[in-house]
Amino acid sequence: MSPDLQAKFDSLRSGLRRLGRLAIAYSGGVDSTFLLRVASETLGPENVLAITAASPVTPASEMRRAQEMAAQMGVTHLVVQSGEFADAGFRSNPPDRCYICKRIRFEQLIALARERGFEHLADGTNVDDMGDYRPGLKAAEELGVLSPLRDAGMGKADIRAASRLLGLPTADLPSFACLASRVPYGTPLTEAVLARIERGEEMLSQLGLHQYRLRDHGDMARIEVPPEDFALLLAQRESLVQQLKQLGYHYVTLDLAGYRTGSMNETLA
Repeated sequence: MSPDLQAKFDSLRSGLRRLGRLAIAYSGGVDSTFLLRVASETLGPENVLAITAASPVTPASEMRRAQEMAAQMGVTHLVVQSGEFADAGFRSNPPDRCYICKRIRFEQLIALARERGFEHLADGTNVDDMGDYRPGLKAAEELGVLSPLRDAGMGKADIRAASRLLGLPTADLPSFACLASRVPYGTPLTEAVLARIERGEEMLSQLGLHQYRLRDHGDMARIEVPPEDFALLLAQRESLVQQLKQLGYHYVTLDLAGYRTGSMNETLA
């Protein structure tokens, strides 16, 4: 471990020790898995609680990974049905959709954590998350949700590097965002649309792609992959188009700008 990464890692562990006990909003992704592992080793698994929010915006594969990883660490893991999809404001999909979602989710998770005797709830936010449009961060701040990785100065590259050293299988896991982020702002969210996106992205995964997004524009699927993967996708173009048309897409496009996080935010002035 480099001196810089070691200093951040030590800072993270020191911050966790000061908390004593910690509930973690656990998605099973790179960041929250790393945080859960370090917290369980630093505080002891009996002093850590993992809580995963189940929702139509979360793929089943993500839920399975979260359950498997928490079990491997010996941490108590609770799954709660998140209530954001029952909210009409969330379903209308405004630009502050993430704020609405996180506010509802975190309120639920905080209440559950306190019922179990955990005063603090933390998430996997890191310093790189501060550079994009993320209204959900405001909800976390308002509700007092802690972000130990960010506070320790850790970015995504730090977390991946440290995860490799810890032998975590999530170290090279692709970045993920909720399925609602695949739908243009202002287009109402439905469970059917989100399920279609999930099935479409499973097809992309089966092609051997590592990082991808399927953006849903009604009857058009806009696919984002890194430019170096264009050839891999195009070599299987006919089969993919056929499969996606069976899901109800009339048009299938490849975004020549390539994969990038938060591409739906590019329309915001």
